[in-house]
Amino acid sequence: MSPWCLGVPLVCLALLLPWTFYPAPCRRWANNRLITAQSWFIVRYTHQLLTPLNQGGHKWALILTALMLYLVTLNLFGLLPYTFTPTTQLSISLAFAFPLWLSTVLIGLRNQPTVALGHLLPEGTPTLLIPVLIIIETISLLIRPLALGVRLTANLTAGHLLMHLTSSAAFALVLTLPVASLLTTALLFLLTLLEIAVAMIQAYVFVLLLSLYLQENV
Repeated sequence: MSPWCLGVPLVCLALLLPWTFYPAPCRRWANNRLITAQSWFIVRYTHQLLTPLNQGGHKWALILTALMLYLVTLNLFGLLPYTFTPTTQLSISLAFAFPLWLSTVLIGLRNQPTVALGHLLPEGTPTLLIPVLIIIETISLLIRPLALGVRLTANLTAGHLLMHLTSSAAFALVLTLPVASLLTTALLFLLTLLEIAVAMIQAYVFVLLLSLYLQENV
């Protein structure tokens, strides 16, 4: 659960503080290396994400890119000691997933209702299977935001628990088995590198799946 300090839930600070760490472009002609690297990353990522989408999906460029940067920052900050990771809470992950998924569905129903409803019934389906397939496809459609939120939360929570267990084992073996403690510490270092990669990959997968849902409806 989210800890409290002076009556303020720290999850609120954890959600608001990452925005203060992004460098803002300056008014000079030449930017510094950090802003240049940030701009290059944003341009390359946005280009890769929006290439499969048509012109209508490009309106989502700002939302998807900002969400990607925000999730990466939240996930990476959660690996620091004495920090709280909001994305390990299923309610927070669903709060990110559900409104955006619902927006893609509503856009599809407004712009191309026939095509959007046609996804519920594949072409050439036998008559007897039509009611069953409609129910199955509807359930698979409604379960998408839950799958997005659970995937993000479960992967991050599992990694944090594994790091906690490994660090506890390394600390407990310091006096009794120093060699085993060193090996466990080396394993913890490798596991930390893995979790850094997982934090970035899970944010990328979250936004990529949202873009695929958008591609079906634009």
